[in-house]
Amino acid sequence: MHNYSPEDLILYLYKETSPDATAAIEKALEEDWTLREKLAVLKTSMERLNSITVSPRTEVILNVLRHARTEKKVSSQ
Repeated sequence: MHNYSPEDLILYLYKETSPDATAAIEKALEEDWTLREKLAVLKTSMERLNSITVSPRTEVILNVLRHARTEKKVSSQ
């Protein structure tokens, strides 16, 4: 039996494995409950990562705007 790394399982989850590798992983998943558990943990992590929304702090936005205004003044002189 092949030992699949977390990277192998992540590629499988994102459908980036070759057809042969996909078939081999699916066969291993049918036979190995620990591999199924590892896949379930990775799948949950992937779903949580996909649901995260990130926005910059107000301070960062103000710094960018301030910098843009300063650059505009310098380039127009």
